[in-house]
Amino acid sequence: MPSGGMEFGRARAPDTVASGCVVAHDPVTVTARAPSLGESVAELRDSARLFYDRGWAFGTSGNYSVVIDRAPLRLLITASGRDKRRLSAGDFLVVDDAGLPVERKDSKPSAETMLHVALARRPGVGCVLHTHSVWNTVLSERHAGDGSLRIADYEMLKGLAGIQTHDTAVEIPIFENTQDIPALAERLVRELNPEPSPPHAFLIVGHGLYTWGCDLNEARRHVEILEFLFEVVGRRSASVGRD
Repeated sequence: MPSGGMEFGRARAPDTVASGCVVAHDPVTVTARAPSLGESVAELRDSARLFYDRGWAFGTSGNYSVVIDRAPLRLLITASGRDKRRLSAGDFLVVDDAGLPVERKDSKPSAETMLHVALARRPGVGCVLHTHSVWNTVLSERHAGDGSLRIADYEMLKGLAGIQTHDTAVEIPIFENTQDIPALAERLVRELNPEPSPPHAFLIVGHGLYTWGCDLNEARRHVEILEFLFEVVGRRSASVGRD
């Protein structure tokens, strides 16, 4: 792996810097400093512990990945069934664009690997994080019939990539839970429409949150922002219901 930078897509002259990622003229190109494999493992371990400590992913719930190469696509991802409180370097493996392990055969990747692959193929996605908090689970069920969760007018929305004012709203799509992960991955490809503005995340009913970013720092920030907003919305709804 090059020690300098990793280019996500075709190389073009960059023009904008946001959240640590350099976005080029070509919309499919995002350039970010590429950490080493060891650094990526360490950063994912730190993130997993943070999510555990905050109550966003207990036990073996959740799964996390970072893109380590684009040509061909390679993801570093958590192995299946591992305790997210105490991940070790041996709890990660590299998979290809079919979700299959590239080298290690002694571990199985997350059962939801193909969701990570589908998201990683999207322009500008360099990291995918999946959490199972109480509030994202409750809200995914409460708003399942609406097909999405709308969050508007909160200052914390400005922590999501591309949002510069509280005077806005985001729609977070909600998908039914299923064990047919390939079918759900195909739905993501069809329905996570980048127009008029790309979504930052989606929810799975009774299951949890998926969010992403150009790199791990941005994706982790999205988890923090969204989990805060989920709790605010959930608590506010509960309070209004008691009034």
